[in-house]
Amino acid sequence: MADNLTNTAENRALDFITGLAPTAPTTPLKVALVTANGSDTAAGTEVAGGSYARKNLTVAAAVNGATSNSADLVWAGMPAATVVGVEIWDSAGTPVRLWHGPLGTPRTVAAGDELKIIAGSLTLAII
Repeated sequence: MADNLTNTAENRALDFITGLAPTAPTTPLKVALVTANGSDTAAGTEVAGGSYARKNLTVAAAVNGATSNSADLVWAGMPAATVVGVEIWDSAGTPVRLWHGPLGTPRTVAAGDELKIIAGSLTLAII
């Protein structure tokens, strides 16, 4: 997901780099699945129903401007849906959407199915 920071995340990154804001997002960061992709300014349509809930994201230290999930992300008991993308949110009282992007290939799941994003396959890059 290169070049998919939300406008909010871009502003926060610039403020951090220029010394205007010393704080990081509220952790843990959460991965949300969407059935319609959002944009830099608008959230996508998040999956709802079944046992679906956002998953905690763990990443390795960035190398060459990129990092990826260091553990599998597994959603069990999914509702029937076609997942077309992911979004990354912080855990603030009012969560802030930081990143968005499409899956390489949409994934259709039946009610009760599991959806898995294996470790290393959700790449975040600033290039």
